[in-house]
Amino acid sequence: MSTRRLSRDEIGERGTEICESSLRSKLEERYFDQFVAIDVETTEYEVVEEAHLASNQLRKRLTDPQVFVVRVGHRAAFFV
Repeated sequence: MSTRRLSRDEIGERGTEICESSLRSKLEERYFDQFVAIDVETTEYEVVEEAHLASNQLRKRLTDPQVFVVRVGHRAAFFV
């Protein structure tokens, strides 16, 4: 089980910054509508078709990541 070291707001702010500053242009054309899970401490990421799979793959690869998930090409992972 992961340990949260950052608040939800901090994870959201860092995740959004990483996405905007370095990942959006790199991922948008090839992975549009897929999910990217980002470790906001290391900037490592995984991209897959489903949000839970992206997070799970990142957690398998990294020790205790602080995960932010967003849908490539969108401002949020999910819409209500």
